[in-house]
Amino acid sequence: MRPNIITEAGIPTRLNQWWSSIPFVTSGVVFICGVIYLLCLLVGYDSYDTICFLPSAVASHFQVYRFYTSVLFHGSLLHVLFNMLALVPLGTELERIMGSVRLLFLMFLLASTNAILHLTIAFLVAYNPLYPVPYLVKECSIGFSGVIFSMIVIETSLSGVQSRSVFGLFNVPAKWYAWILLVLFQFLASNVSLLGHLCGILSGFAYTYGLFNYLLPGPSFYSKIEGLSALSVCVRRPGFILCTGGTTYGQLPTYSNTSAAPSALINGNLLRNISSWMPNRQASTVQEGEDPRFPGRARTLGSTGTEPTVREANANLHARHAVANTVRADATVTTDQADTFDEELKKLVGMGFEKTQAEVALAAADGDPNVAIEILMSQQG
Repeated sequence: MRPNIITEAGIPTRLNQWWSSIPFVTSGVVFICGVIYLLCLLVGYDSYDTICFLPSAVASHFQVYRFYTSVLFHGSLLHVLFNMLALVPLGTELERIMGSVRLLFLMFLLASTNAILHLTIAFLVAYNPLYPVPYLVKECSIGFSGVIFSMIVIETSLSGVQSRSVFGLFNVPAKWYAWILLVLFQFLASNVSLLGHLCGILSGFAYTYGLFNYLLPGPSFYSKIEGLSALSVCVRRPGFILCTGGTTYGQLPTYSNTSAAPSALINGNLLRNISSWMPNRQASTVQEGEDPRFPGRARTLGSTGTEPTVREANANLHARHAVANTVRADATVTTDQADTFDEELKKLVGMGFEKTQAEVALAAADGDPNVAIEILMSQQG
């Protein structure tokens, strides 16, 4: 009997398949953080006090660059390894939902808001008259984990699951998942920035509750970025996912009534133990009429489709997103399409529908306002 090629594939093949399945921005962040750590290791660079997030230096010398250098540097091999292993499943899922440019903007936004919250809380706590804690403004923090905690909150809110597995050991209510991870990491790891992780959680909740909506650009912004000739090489990469236009990548990510086994980072026995230490993610369950609270429609470059019917759109809106096969082809996203989407979205908001729900429904309807209205009305009913 002929052996199964997939199950008999070697370690290099499996790693290559795993890496090629990671979308463009997520893999890019993993690559950049990994290369930065290796370069620091090779040249013996350890002056982290010049690039870390140091509230006193930011405030006294206005060193805003620390907002972003601090998230790209890591202090040890385990630090960068576990952060990137946690980023891969979270970033992959969010990028397939949002699109590559939108996820990159989200990471930039979260890094900025995390730093601002960190700076504010550090000074408030350090100089409060009741119980000052001055060391907080002198605490030097590095690593991508603050942004990862924000993404955990956003992805958990999006999935709609009622419980989450912690390291595969026990289940906790989804609403407490990020907080329990925060406490566990404080006890299980040394030199962990409690305030950095806390600010990541707060930024994630602020995003899911719409407090950052005024900072989020419309679809036309992402369309213009994707249309830049300077980025044409990136846009044509097979892992790049467009934010607007055409058919969505798989189905829209909303709640469903089905359940599935927790996903692993890599299919294979060698890295199964490593992936078991990462937070497991499960398929979602739904309460009728719940708001996915997440904007975005994404597709891979060159994906095609026809205009959906009401039944198909509703099926998209109530199905867990699935990974679709990508097709390499040249495609263009015009500004007119994005402007039309913006106009139809404004009309739906003007009719009294909530903006985030309207955007998701309009995306499911592939830009057809009539179908979008029927979807929104059926959800309200």
